[in-house]
Amino acid sequence: MNYSEAATISSEFLLQIVSELYGLEGYEINPVAPHEGGRNVIYTCEKEGAEAKIIRIAFLNDRNREDFIAEVEFVRYLYEHGGSVADVISSRKGRLLEEITHNNRTFYINLFKKAKGKMLVENNYRYREGVPLTEYYYNCGKVLGKLHQISKGYVPVHRRYSFFDKYNAGFIDKLIPDSLSLLKEKLFKLLKTLEGLERNHESFGLVHFDYSDGNYSIDFETGQITVYDFDNSCYCWYMFDLAGLWTHGVGWIQFEPDAGKRKKFMDEYFETVLAGYRSETMIDDSMLDHLPLYIQVTLMENIVDAFEVMRNNGDKPICDEALSYRIKCMEDDIPFMGFLDDIYSSEEPFEYEERLI
Repeated sequence: MNYSEAATISSEFLLQIVSELYGLEGYEINPVAPHEGGRNVIYTCEKEGAEAKIIRIAFLNDRNREDFIAEVEFVRYLYEHGGSVADVISSRKGRLLEEITHNNRTFYINLFKKAKGKMLVENNYRYREGVPLTEYYYNCGKVLGKLHQISKGYVPVHRRYSFFDKYNAGFIDKLIPDSLSLLKEKLFKLLKTLEGLERNHESFGLVHFDYSDGNYSIDFETGQITVYDFDNSCYCWYMFDLAGLWTHGVGWIQFEPDAGKRKKFMDEYFETVLAGYRSETMIDDSMLDHLPLYIQVTLMENIVDAFEVMRNNGDKPICDEALSYRIKCMEDDIPFMGFLDDIYSSEEPFEYEERLI
């Protein structure tokens, strides 16, 4: 089933049932435009004098009931322990997760509080007027640090999957075409390195796994960040989320042609992020020494996700300029997403010549 089919079923059949399950009578319910590779149909629910809400209807069969209930139990735990997250709302039946079957297909339903504020992109990537961007960098680290600190005390009832349950040689070998043999070799080598890393209470736990400005809103009056979309959350190294913050920071300086200036900015940016992070939880310098490695892991996740989207959409695998760039960095062992390497072009950021598979 593709997004269009799921959206049609949702609007014609599911929404009425969802409205009754969650008491949404009188709310104005509108669809949210999907992003490429979207796995859910999303709606906003607004009513004068009431708190806005978000409906999520999951339609792909790549997840099961255990996955969803484990996700929302974690979200609820984070919220109850002071994490700045959009809380999950129970149905009238007292459930965090509802299931609706239509034409022998199960749709998983969740309702969340709508995060206060809006995404950076909705504000044209402008931060709070009169406030330096460093506040935003610091807050990104601080909110993430709080989530990780809470996660360290979390004992699940239902358990989310672990990193290696998905990112393993067998899965990657089936997903990625054999014509990309060098890419596979490099990914297998990276997985082997990761398998040898320590996984203790302070380094490894349940993480967001997609902590970026597309998955949180900012209250532009206070600067407060509220996180949502834990759809990819899994047990992984906490450093993965921090490496993700590093990779998303490049957008602020990506058009700078001088590599030295780009490096200086990134060093200062990440130092500010870490200051915020360390205000909420500890992180050993030995873990930070592995930042280049975890940036490679985010690169791997990006590559795997691109091929997953093509598979789920039934598309023939193709390497466009953006995917070709990521593959080139992985195949040639180029660190830091090539951002400080000659391969990088400030005129065409993170693009490389398209290649055939």
